[in-house]
Amino acid sequence: MKTLVNISRILVGVLFIFSGFIKLNDPLGFSYKLQEYFSPDVLNIPFLEPYALIISVFVVVFEVVLGVFLLIGYKPKFTVWSLLLMIVFFTFLTFYAAYFEKVKDCGCFGDFIKLKPWETFWKDVALLVLIVILFIGVKHIKPIFGNLVTTVIALLGFILSLWFGYHVLMHLPAIDFRAYAIGKNIQEGMLVPEDAPKPIQEYSWKFKVNGEEKVIKTNGSYPSVEGDFVGVETKVIQEGYTPPVVDFSIETDTDDLTTHFLEQEHLIIVVSYSLESIEQGGALKLKALQDEARRNNYQIIGLTASGEDAKQRINEAYNIDFTWYLCDEKALKTVVRSNPGVLELDKGLVKQKVHWNDIEDLKLPKVEKPVEPKKQEDVIAYFINDVPSTKEEVEAIDSEKIESINVIKDSTQVKAFNLGKDSVYTGIVQLKLKEK
Repeated sequence: MKTLVNISRILVGVLFIFSGFIKLNDPLGFSYKLQEYFSPDVLNIPFLEPYALIISVFVVVFEVVLGVFLLIGYKPKFTVWSLLLMIVFFTFLTFYAAYFEKVKDCGCFGDFIKLKPWETFWKDVALLVLIVILFIGVKHIKPIFGNLVTTVIALLGFILSLWFGYHVLMHLPAIDFRAYAIGKNIQEGMLVPEDAPKPIQEYSWKFKVNGEEKVIKTNGSYPSVEGDFVGVETKVIQEGYTPPVVDFSIETDTDDLTTHFLEQEHLIIVVSYSLESIEQGGALKLKALQDEARRNNYQIIGLTASGEDAKQRINEAYNIDFTWYLCDEKALKTVVRSNPGVLELDKGLVKQKVHWNDIEDLKLPKVEKPVEPKKQEDVIAYFINDVPSTKEEVEAIDSEKIESINVIKDSTQVKAFNLGKDSVYTGIVQLKLKEK
C-alpha cells in the first residue's frame, strides 16, 4: 500500500502542479472559460460571472499549492481532503459538460493541450482513483524534509504562485500558446491545407413505412425508401481540420478588409474587445502611441466588438482619431489578454504584442513611408455629333439642344478606340444634338 500511495502521490502532485501552472500562466483565459461554465446555457449561475477572474486566480493558485503540499508532505490530511473535494467537483463538472455537450474544451490545460469533454472526464476519473488511494493511505504520506524546511517550501510555493499570477495579469502570459503569439502569422493560420481531413457526418433519415417509423443511417446520400419522409438528423462522427485562427476579421459594417490589412507592412493594431470596459490607464496611453506610430510612418487602426457610439465616445474622450474596425469579441479576447492590448503586424506576422501596461516597451523605429500608387487621372475624349470637341465646349451647350448623351467606360471599347488613334483615353463622351 505504501508503494501505491507514493506512486499516486508523485503522479497527482506533478499533474496538479503542471495543470495549475499552465492555467496560472493565463488566469484571464481560464476566467473566460469559467464564465462559459457559469453562463445560463451551462450551469445557469450567471451571478458568478463578474467574479470569474477572482475565482480563476484562487483555483489555479490553490491547485499549484496543493500539488506542492502533496509532494513535500505538508499537512497531509488537509491536502488530501482538499484534493478529494476539488476532484469530485471537477469530475461532476466535466461529466455535466460532456454529457450535455455544453462546453467543447474544459480549459484544464489552457491553450497548451486541448482535450475533448469526454477525454477530460476520464482524466478526472483517473485522478479521482489516485486521490482515493491517497485518502485511504494518508498515513503513509510523510514530509520529505524537516518541519521548518517543509513549512518554508510550502509558504514559498504559495507566495511564488500568487506573484506569478499577478505578474501575468499585469503584463501578458509568460508563454503564449495561442495562434496570435509573437512569430506566428495570422494569415497563414487561417489557411486550410488541401489534404486536411474533412468532417465525417452521420445522417439519420426518418421515414414512415407502412405506418411505422423507420430510421436509415447514411453518410449523406438520400436513401431509397418506399415511404413518407419525416425528417433527418445529423451527427458529427469525426471532426474535420480546424485552422488555428478562426473568427478573426477586420471589417466595417459593409466591407471585409481582413485580407487588405493582413497584407500591410508596419501595421499597429490596438485591440479592445469592449470599449465600454476598456482600462482607463491603457486608454490614456493611446494618444501618445498614435502620434509615435504616425511620426515613424506606421499605420495604426483599432479592433473592437463595440458599436459606433462607443467608438466615437472613446476617440473624443482620449483625443485619438484612428479608425476602429469590427471583430468578434471572443476572437479579440484570444488575440491578446489585455483591454486594450497592442500588436505590430508585418504582412500578417505578429512582430510585437504588449499589454497596455507595457505600451512604452513597444519598439517603433522610423520606417520608410510606403509609396502610395499614383492614381491615374481620367482622360476623356469628347465628341459632338461625332466631331472631336473639348470638355468646355460640351459643358457650354444648352441642355435643351441635346438629344442624347452616350458615356463609354467599358475598358474593351475604350482600348479598341485608343488602338485606332494611338491615344490613352480612359473614357468617351458622345453628344448628339437635336436637328434644327
